[in-house]
Amino acid sequence: MRLPLPRPRSLAGQLFAMQVVLVAVVVAGCAVFAYVTDRAQAEETARRQATATAAAVADSPSVVAAARSDEPSALLQPYAESLRRHAGVAFVVIMAPDGTRWTHPEPEQIGRTYLGHIEQARAGRTYTETHLGVLGPSVRTVAPVFDGDRVVALVSAGITIDKISEQVREQVVALLGMAGAALVLGGAGTYVVNARLRRHTHGMNATELSRMHDYHEAALHAVREGLVMLDGRRRIALINDGARELLGLDEGVVGRPAAELGLPAPLTGALLSSEPRVDETHLTADRVLVVNTRPVVGGERRGTVVTLRDRTELQALSGELDSERGFTEALRSQAHEAANRLHTVVSLIELGRVAEAVEFATAELELAQALTDRVVDAVGEPVLAALLLGKAAQANERGVELVLTEDSRIDDGLVPATLPARDLVTILGNLIDNAVEAAGGTPQARVTVTVAARTGDGELLLRVGDTGPGVRPADRDAVLGRGWTTRGPGRGLGLALVGQAVTRASGTLDITSTREGGAQFTARLPLPEPTAVPTVLPEAALLAAARTGGTDGGGRPSAASATGADPGRAPGTDPAPAPGVTPHGAKEVTP
Repeated sequence: MRLPLPRPRSLAGQLFAMQVVLVAVVVAGCAVFAYVTDRAQAEETARRQATATAAAVADSPSVVAAARSDEPSALLQPYAESLRRHAGVAFVVIMAPDGTRWTHPEPEQIGRTYLGHIEQARAGRTYTETHLGVLGPSVRTVAPVFDGDRVVALVSAGITIDKISEQVREQVVALLGMAGAALVLGGAGTYVVNARLRRHTHGMNATELSRMHDYHEAALHAVREGLVMLDGRRRIALINDGARELLGLDEGVVGRPAAELGLPAPLTGALLSSEPRVDETHLTADRVLVVNTRPVVGGERRGTVVTLRDRTELQALSGELDSERGFTEALRSQAHEAANRLHTVVSLIELGRVAEAVEFATAELELAQALTDRVVDAVGEPVLAALLLGKAAQANERGVELVLTEDSRIDDGLVPATLPARDLVTILGNLIDNAVEAAGGTPQARVTVTVAARTGDGELLLRVGDTGPGVRPADRDAVLGRGWTTRGPGRGLGLALVGQAVTRASGTLDITSTREGGAQFTARLPLPEPTAVPTVLPEAALLAAARTGGTDGGGRPSAASATGADPGRAPGTDPAPAPGVTPHGAKEVTP
């Protein structure tokens, strides 16, 4: 049977035990130090007190006078006992220079020899020592009594070690009481602090906390989505690599207030909001982000957790899908209309009106072909041409005429690779969709589109105007913001994406009014400088150059070939025509 291993003590419990032991050791050390210090101070006080008493007795004239008498004990014993009681010492012994006691607290000791060292006192020096006497160990001072220059007596005053120890014991009791109180207060404070720590660490031990930190770091950097944590003061407390990339922030952003990161105002407002946000779409300079926020609450607001998902690619694909869906819908509509026209043609033929059937069919065909030819002729960029044809069909289905202006012209290959087709579809497609919706239901509903590559000005011009109600001047600054719309909730992202795409291309977007009062959006996107293209000669000129002397080395005919001169013929005669080419460049007709 395996006994379950005890769970390691929590970090708070370990700290509590360690702090209690530390407090106990500190208190015990302080108590021992205080005891030793008090003991030394008590002994020093006893030495000073004994020395002062002995010196006072030795300087007394009555002692000198008694030392000259025949019965010094009778004169000095009452004086010595009175002084002993008032001075607070254990004994005052006055003796002859040979050590014979004249006074003593115990009268039977009078006349006996003093127990201690008196050699230095007999030599005229005051001497202090600790010695075992009749009353026990004591701290004593022996001082000489002078009569002129002659030592006539000796005085010894002292305090017993027991009395010193008794004084120290009284201090030790008070010291132990203070040490116990300090230990209790220290333990209580440690318990309170560790209880708070236990709540914050959720009772986990050091190993569990270390493991959680490792998991936290691994998860933080493994998540591709952006994760931002704000503290209670709305400062960046934590941010992962994905969030830094999505928001365009550097590594030194931790600790900075969220309001000072330079993010768009709507996104900053979402980060600072006290209310949770769920799947909100926000725009940065070059990304579409889905933002979720949730406050961290634990008795008080501790901060906010923010998750960021990149929806840029998804939004672009969604736009392309909408365009494809529009194309499909346009084809369905055209198929439906074609079926109606075909039924009409068949019915006319069945009625014997063949000429009218032919006229009806060719008129519809010419009308559809004219629009296709106009778009294909003017717009050589395949993506834009397909977009315009699809949008024209959608507009026609909604009763709106889509007109491509006469000055529209984009040759194939003029749009550089720096302007992705996806961005062009985003800009032009959203502008046309908004214009068709705005013009729908108005008299003479019309959307006018201009697409022109102006190489001289170095710009690609995309202009869309409508006959709708237009945009008020006061709203023109807010039109490109996320959520601005006049068509109810859930809309308002298209123009924001247009502004984002124009900004990515380093272009400009102007909002004005048409002559009919509708809105006109003009996007100008920079084109690179055209590169010099070497002159390519026509085939006939090259053939002539080959016959008459070739080119001048730079891809151009030589002087002789340019003037038609033939070095091998006489001046004034015409050159022989090339096979299959008339002298005027017309093809020969063989009968």
